[in-house]
Amino acid sequence: MAQGTVQVTHTGTSRWRRRTGEYASLAAALEAAADGDVLTVAPGTYRENLVVQRAVTLRGPEGAQGSVRIAPADGVPLTVRASAVIQDLHVEGQDAAAPAVLVEDGTPELLALRVVARSASGIEVRGSARPTVRRCTVDNPAGVGIAVLDGGGGVFEECEVVAAGQAGVAVRSGAHPRLERCRVHHAAGSGLTATGEGSALEAVGCEVYEVRGSGVQVTGRATAHLTDCDVHRTTGDGVTLDTDAVLTLADCRIHDIPENAVDLRSRSVLTLTRTSVRQFGRNGLSVWDPGTRVDANQCEIFDSTGDYPAVWVSDGATAVLDSCRVHDVPDALFVLDRGSRADVVDSDLSQVRNTAVSVSDGATAQLDDCRIRDAATGAWFRDHGSGGTLNNCTLDGNRTGVIVTKGADPTIERCTVDSPSEAGVYVSAGGRGSFLNCRVTGSAGYGFHVIDGCRTTLKKCRTERCARGGYEFADGGPDSAYDSGPLVEDCTSDESTGLTAPAAAPEPVVQTAAQSTGLLGSIPGQRTTEQEPLIAGSAPAEPARTSKAVLGELDALVGLDSVKREVRALTDMIEVGRRRQRAGLKAASVKRHLVFTGSPGTGKTTVARLYGEILASLGVLDKGHLVEVSRVDLVGEHIGSTAIRTQEAFQRAHGGVLFIDEAYALSPEDAGRDFGKEAIDTLVKLMEDQREAVVVIVAGYTAEMERFLSVNPGVASRFSRTITFGDYGPGELLRIVEQQADEHEYRLAPGTSEALTKYFTEIPKGPAFGNGRTARQTFEAMVERHASRVAQLPDPSTDDLTLLYPEDLPELP
Repeated sequence: MAQGTVQVTHTGTSRWRRRTGEYASLAAALEAAADGDVLTVAPGTYRENLVVQRAVTLRGPEGAQGSVRIAPADGVPLTVRASAVIQDLHVEGQDAAAPAVLVEDGTPELLALRVVARSASGIEVRGSARPTVRRCTVDNPAGVGIAVLDGGGGVFEECEVVAAGQAGVAVRSGAHPRLERCRVHHAAGSGLTATGEGSALEAVGCEVYEVRGSGVQVTGRATAHLTDCDVHRTTGDGVTLDTDAVLTLADCRIHDIPENAVDLRSRSVLTLTRTSVRQFGRNGLSVWDPGTRVDANQCEIFDSTGDYPAVWVSDGATAVLDSCRVHDVPDALFVLDRGSRADVVDSDLSQVRNTAVSVSDGATAQLDDCRIRDAATGAWFRDHGSGGTLNNCTLDGNRTGVIVTKGADPTIERCTVDSPSEAGVYVSAGGRGSFLNCRVTGSAGYGFHVIDGCRTTLKKCRTERCARGGYEFADGGPDSAYDSGPLVEDCTSDESTGLTAPAAAPEPVVQTAAQSTGLLGSIPGQRTTEQEPLIAGSAPAEPARTSKAVLGELDALVGLDSVKREVRALTDMIEVGRRRQRAGLKAASVKRHLVFTGSPGTGKTTVARLYGEILASLGVLDKGHLVEVSRVDLVGEHIGSTAIRTQEAFQRAHGGVLFIDEAYALSPEDAGRDFGKEAIDTLVKLMEDQREAVVVIVAGYTAEMERFLSVNPGVASRFSRTITFGDYGPGELLRIVEQQADEHEYRLAPGTSEALTKYFTEIPKGPAFGNGRTARQTFEAMVERHASRVAQLPDPSTDDLTLLYPEDLPELP
C-alpha cells in the first residue's frame, strides 16, 4: 500500500500506447512503463517489493531527498535487472536472508540512495550486472555493507558504508568492482575483502577506518589494487593477505593499527609503492611462508607503538625493500628461518632502539648501498646457516656496527662503520664472516673485536681513531670449540702499517672472552668459552670435573626428565663396560653417536656439551669439547670442497663432540645436485675411521630428523639411539625465569609467578616460539621494563631495585 501516487512520464514518440499519468502503486507504474520513461514517486512509504526490468528512471521528487521509503515487510525491497536509473530513494530491508538492493543485470545507475537495513547485504551486485553507484549510503549493522559476487562488477563512486555487521565491502566468486572516493567504517568484519580465484577489487582514493577486523583482506587467489587509500583505526591487522592473494598498494597510508599493519602468508604477493606505514602495534610488514613475497619501493615504515620488529620475514618468505625508510622502531628488519630472504637496496634504517637487521635460523639478508644509523646493533647475523651480504653500506652512530655469532657466515664488503660506541665489528661464539675492504672509524671501543678464535676473514680492512685499538683477537685456545682463528690479509690501522692474525703463544696477549664483559652483557644468550693456556706440545689436561659432578649439572637443568634418564643410562653402560674390561670380562659395545630431536630452545646444545664432558671424565674422549657446525660449515660451493670442510670440522672436534645442528639440511627433500650428499658420505666414513676419537651428535626438528634418517640408512646405522627433547611446559618456563632472576640478583614479587605461568600458558606456540630461549627473552624484557620504571624513582630502595612485578611482563606476541 502506498501513501501517495506515482507519476509516469512517457518520453517516447509512439502514440498508440498512452502511459503518462498517475498510478496508485509502484508495481502498477512499473508494469505500465517502458524503456525511457521517468517514474517520479511521491513522498511516502511503499510496502512493495520492486522489480525494475526496463530501462526506466525511478526517482523521488526533486528537492525532497529521502522522502520516498521502499520498506516491505520481507524479501528484497528493490531488484534491478535492466539499465535503469534509480535515484533519491530510501530503501529499508528487514530480511536477514536477502539483500536490501539487488542488482542482477544490465548497467543501471544508482544515485543518492540511502539503504538502511538489517539484511544479508545492503547492496548486492551479481552475475553480468555492471552498475554505476554514486553517492549512495549503506547502513546495515546485520550483514555485509556492499557485496559484489558471481562475476559481478561495476563502479562505486563517493559511496559510504556507515555500518556493517560483517564486511563493509565483500568481493567474491570472480567479481571485480571498482571503488572511487568511497568511505567504509564501523564494520564488524573487514573493511574491504576480496576472496576467490578471479575476484578483483580496485579502490582509488578510498578510506577504511573504525572496523573490528582487518582494514583490507585479500584471500584465496583474489587480487586487489589500492591507490591513494587510507586504512586506519582498525581492531585487527591493517591489511591481511592469505593463500595466493595478490595486492598492490600505491600512494597509500596505513596507520593507527594495534596489530600488524600488513600481514601476508601462504604464497601471497604484495607490492607497495610510495606507501607509508606508521603507528602499528606489532609488525609493520609481517611476511610468512615459502612463496610469500613483498616488494616495497619508496615506502616509509615508522613510529611503532609496540615492541616488535618493523619488518618480519620468516618461514621461507621473501621481502624486497628498495629506496625505503624504516625509522623510530624497536627493531627494523628481522629475517629468520631457512629459505627466508630479505633484499634491501638504497634504503635508510635509523632511530632503531635495538637491532636494525637481524638474521637468524638459516635466513639470508642482502643489503646494498644502505644506511643504518642510530641503532643499538646495526646488523646481527646470529647463528648457523644465517648469512648474506652487506655491500657498500654505511653504519653510523650505532652502539655496535656488525655482530656475527654461532656459526653465521655473512660477507661484509666495502662497508663503513663510523662512530660506534662499543665496537665496529664483533665476532664471537663460532661466528665466521668475511670482511672485505671495510673501514671502522671513531670507535669508542675496538674496531674489529674477534674472540673465541673465530674463523673470521679480514681482507684489506682499515681502522682509524678507535679508542681501545683497531683490532682485538682473543683466541679460545686449543681446547675451545672454535680454534682456527681469524684470517687477516692486507689490513691496516692508523696505529700501525700492517696487521697479521696473532699466532699461538704461551701467554695470551689480548683480552679473553671471559674478561670482555661490556659487549657480552648486551648480547642475550651469548655463550663464552673459558680460556686455557696455550702450551705447545703439552698433554691433554685432565678434566676439571668428575662424571658425577657433570651429571649433577645435568640434573639441575629445568625439565628434560626423559633426556636425563637416557644420558644416565648411556653413562652407566659405558662405566660398567670399563669396569668389566678391568675385570678381564668382555664389555658390551656401546655406540656413542646420538640423535637429538626436538624444537629450538629445548637444551639440545647444552646437553651435547655436558655429554662430551661426561665422556671425557670417563676417559672415553681425550678432551670432551664441543664443536658445533651446520650445513654452511660442511657443504662447499663446488665438488671436492665439501669433503675438505667436513674433514676440517672432524679435525677440530678430535677428542670431543661434533654437534651438527639442523642435520636434515644436508639432505633436502629436493636434493638435485646438492653437495649435501657429499658431506653425508664423508661423515659416514669419518665416523667409522675415527669412531674412538670423535662422537657425533646430529640434531634438529623431530619430523625432519626422522625423514633424514630414513633417507640415509648409512647415517642411521651409525647412531645408537635417538633422544627426544620435549617442549617446556609453563611451570618449567617459570623455573627458567626464576633461575635467571637468582643469577642476576632479582626477585619475583608476590603474584609475579602466577602472572608468568599464565603468560607462558597463553603465549602463542608458533614458529617464533623458542622454548627456553623464550623464557630468557621474557626475563630480559622484564628487566628492561623494570629499568624503565625504576629509573623514574628519585631514591629507589633495595626492593625497588630487585623486585619484578606482573606489570613488568611484556605484552603477549
